[in-house]
Amino acid sequence: MRILNLNYHRMKAMKRMTRVTFITFLCSLLLVACSQEEWQTSVDTDTSEAVFKLYDMDYGEGNSRAESRQESRYDRLEFYVVNENGDRLEDIKGKYNPSTSEIYMEGLHEGSYRLLVLGVKGDESKDRAVIYQPQHLNDTWLSFPEDLQKPLEAEYFYSQTPFTVNVRQTESGKQEVVSIRQDVSQQRIIARADFKFGYNNPYVRYAVTDRHLSFGEVYFCTTFSGDGSFSGKSNGVMEDLDLNENTSYLFMPLSEGSSLNGEVALHIRSYRNETVRQSYAYSQNQLEGNHIYRVMTVVNHPDDSSAVMFLTEDAYKAGDYRKILQDDEPKEVYTDPSQRKFNTAQPLQLNVTEAGELHVRFYSPRSLKGALVKARVPAISDEYFDLAYFDSIPGFADFYEVLPLVQRASVCRLESGRQIQVPQLEASQLAATEFKVESSDPFWGKLQKIMHGWNIYWGLYGGDPEKEDGGPVGNWMGIRPVHCRESVALFLNFTYMIDMPEHEQILQENADQLYDDNKNPIKVEQVLQQMRQLRTLQVGLVYPGNGVIGLGGGSTFGAYQQAWFEHYTNTYACSIMFHELGHVMGYGHSSSFTYGPWAESLMNNFYVRNISQFPIDSATYLNSKNNPHKY
Repeated sequence: MRILNLNYHRMKAMKRMTRVTFITFLCSLLLVACSQEEWQTSVDTDTSEAVFKLYDMDYGEGNSRAESRQESRYDRLEFYVVNENGDRLEDIKGKYNPSTSEIYMEGLHEGSYRLLVLGVKGDESKDRAVIYQPQHLNDTWLSFPEDLQKPLEAEYFYSQTPFTVNVRQTESGKQEVVSIRQDVSQQRIIARADFKFGYNNPYVRYAVTDRHLSFGEVYFCTTFSGDGSFSGKSNGVMEDLDLNENTSYLFMPLSEGSSLNGEVALHIRSYRNETVRQSYAYSQNQLEGNHIYRVMTVVNHPDDSSAVMFLTEDAYKAGDYRKILQDDEPKEVYTDPSQRKFNTAQPLQLNVTEAGELHVRFYSPRSLKGALVKARVPAISDEYFDLAYFDSIPGFADFYEVLPLVQRASVCRLESGRQIQVPQLEASQLAATEFKVESSDPFWGKLQKIMHGWNIYWGLYGGDPEKEDGGPVGNWMGIRPVHCRESVALFLNFTYMIDMPEHEQILQENADQLYDDNKNPIKVEQVLQQMRQLRTLQVGLVYPGNGVIGLGGGSTFGAYQQAWFEHYTNTYACSIMFHELGHVMGYGHSSSFTYGPWAESLMNNFYVRNISQFPIDSATYLNSKNNPHKY
């Protein structure tokens, strides 16, 4: 309690400049039931002034009480004062300052009173709410239609605060004492129901395609009075609710004898693109104001015991998995062939780690849609079985996740369609796992046509990518991830191209333009054999400051930045690439494979003209020209 003494004679001299601070719990907008007139410069000395500061209490959980609070901010505020008989006072002045969450009041005389406050957050018109001007404590203040048939959209706050004004005789004369209870809490008159779900299989959680809630006969209170009591009764009809986005809803308290009840229906997709519909009954017998109630549904699904990791796009996002060859990857990582190296015929790398994790690493600028990973494990069966399904494997994905097989007993679906029970396995039992991937994505079909893969990894050749100029050494500078990613695109396309019938046809039609450094003719079959030979290249970035724009030979391959970015559509950039590939194949500058027609008119033009047929058919996947980490 806080007491403030006001001397009447001093009040006359000071024209009542002293104010009493009153703290209540409410937040908001300037709509008040008491007089909203501005304060006068002078008032009668036999009145007193009070200031009430409003706070909102947090929701309580279930039967627990709310403890924390915050300063109120409302979209609408109504308040009035009643005497000890519960009658509304009309001869006092009051106003609300939403910026400070304070109610100011004048004209209080000796007696016992209650301050009643109703605050609204949101638009009460969406709830078809009616706010009345009650004349007595027991009168209806707020009401909702019986046929509302939906949850509330606004929040409604209420407080009832008793205080007294007393007159005492002292040596200095009469003094008026205003007694106010401090930190009065505004509480919601409505309840919140949170519809929660528990899943036995984490992959089922992200495979839900639809969640809806229906109601049985549910009756809510429809009226609220100034004394804080509820009455009225809704018609028992409620519209279905969509739980796909929002799972929290606001309701008036339940009418006596009623319960919140009904059915939750879920549609859940399987990795085989089948949909299972399940329904669960729910019942909540209590809904009290300013409390949150959690209505839990435990989902039991046919795939609960499945060995399959079903990675929907939502599940993949939730996993927050890393990517390789990203701009922030350290040079010590992306130039280490033990950590970053791939064969273009196997850009999707699969293995099981010692910890029993499925590891998926994808050297590709593009994502792969609808990938079913199958495995053959001697400890389980001689048949392949479904191990994981990805709605999408992102480009340059680096996925790690523990397999269900090492977490619990599982059911495996074999290629024959038969399902077998498998006990929980040790990670070591998966060491000899063999994999294969199935996908209807046309991109996967193109990757599967790469029959003669080349091994690719990256080197600095003395350069330093952390320096602004690339730390050039000789004709090399520090390669960055943006260039590494482009080299993945180039070599996927190149090794795809060498097995295209159209490519072989171009060579056959121009066989007379194929010759070595001594101008001796080279047969098409020999050229194809050289292109299709397994090779391992260390790829680097050429420093153009010395007038050199490409370097190649043996296991070395490099080009300057512009060529890496423009190989999709620029025949000159492509001629640089094929020039250096000619060196890799063992030819010098006197052959047709460098400054001759193979590099400068046949291959470069074929590449650009047929880019739409290649696996990486556009520069937009990487958009390297606009990358902020390029030189």
